[in-house]
Amino acid sequence: MKRYITRRDFLRNAGIGTVGLALGPALLKDVFAQKPERRTLRILQWSHFVPRYDRWFDPYAKRWGEEHNVDVIVDHIGLADLRSTFASEVAAGKGHDIIEFIAPPSDFEPSVLDLKDVNQEAQKKFGKQVPFATRSSYNPNTKKFYGFCHGWTIDPGDYRKSLWEKVGKPEGPVTWEDLLTYGTRIKKELGVQMGIGMSQELDSNMAGRALLWSFDTAIQDENENVILDNKKTVEAVKFMAELYKNTLTPEVFGWTAASNNQLLIAGRASYILNSISAYRSAQKDVPEVAKDVFFTPALKGPRGKAWACEHVIYVSVIPKFASKNADLAKQFLLDLCANYDRAMWESALYGSPSFFSTPVPSGDRGYPQVKGAKTLRDLHNAWFSEDPFALPGERKDKLLPLRDAEKWSTNVGHPGPANPAEGEIFSTFVIPNMLAKVAQEKQSAEESVKQAEEECKKIFEKWRAQGLVGKKK
Repeated sequence: MKRYITRRDFLRNAGIGTVGLALGPALLKDVFAQKPERRTLRILQWSHFVPRYDRWFDPYAKRWGEEHNVDVIVDHIGLADLRSTFASEVAAGKGHDIIEFIAPPSDFEPSVLDLKDVNQEAQKKFGKQVPFATRSSYNPNTKKFYGFCHGWTIDPGDYRKSLWEKVGKPEGPVTWEDLLTYGTRIKKELGVQMGIGMSQELDSNMAGRALLWSFDTAIQDENENVILDNKKTVEAVKFMAELYKNTLTPEVFGWTAASNNQLLIAGRASYILNSISAYRSAQKDVPEVAKDVFFTPALKGPRGKAWACEHVIYVSVIPKFASKNADLAKQFLLDLCANYDRAMWESALYGSPSFFSTPVPSGDRGYPQVKGAKTLRDLHNAWFSEDPFALPGERKDKLLPLRDAEKWSTNVGHPGPANPAEGEIFSTFVIPNMLAKVAQEKQSAEESVKQAEEECKKIFEKWRAQGLVGKKK
């Protein structure tokens, strides 16, 4: 038999009793209303090279959580441990809901969700994405957005103007040949080396690719065929060996991602290939060095090509094991883009947006108002023309050569996409190893290039067999 429970019985059994009855109809309705369950969103990202960004981001994420009834937990990790940590989470089937990488994590494609909907919504809200940001988060073979790229970092050359003035090149190098010619003189005559790495770390990966592209060669062509073993690659590798012999020191073979920054700040480098983070650190720690640091765009190769590998590309992924929180994660990423004016400002212009047409929100944004600025492009142009973070008495136009950097910046995998094969080659440091072996006279340029191509082909074939790299053409 069914037992019917009266309202009074329910209240008494539920422990509300006469107190509940005394609340009255209106408040009683609130007692019975089901409150949405508070959820938790976990974010894993690297410890930023510009610490003030993390000091902004963490409270921003917490405030976002309060507005959405979510506990947001942000965990920071050393750059060198990021990939291995995520690989462990994938193996365990649990971990963070959003993982932010700073190089295309294309080799993790099988383990992450397709973020096509987020990318499409971002295009609707914020306009066209910088093309190499799309190539760093989309696999044209599987038609899958394995990530969402909200921003990137310019990779210029940083040079000490006073040193280059003394050898007759006050505006710094324009070509790779300038780097060799004048860098050699600076080291011999002034005793100051250059800082370009050939070790297993981020900056060495970037520098090696910029060198290859500017010498009109690459790992793959636009159709994802390995083309590394050719005369132009051998030419580039021989050039790097000569550059090492004349302008560098053996320490570049054991560098970390912070080493060239430290060399510049210490006043021991005439030129490094890096973002503006080293300069920002020098402004804080060694102002006199900072005032002497200026910037060059990508250097031209022997036939006039000039390409830089974007220094950092922010690609966030949502792992398959975090699918239950995917709605929160996607909304968080979209809202971060909507607030990217603050991301630019709080990174001291280290971070550039992937969506330059994003409207600037109204109201107090925590920075001096830029007259007439309606989009992030307007802010970018204004700030790079007159650096708001310049020190007193320092020239404010130093960043002007970087204002149109997206024209000479490109993605890992250029001239093709940042496919999983390119991702694995990047993470296993095939290119820095190839360059180092020749500079250390362990192999000839021809031998090292041939060996590197064989490694690349094996990696490409592995991913091609899984359908994640295009068919040979």
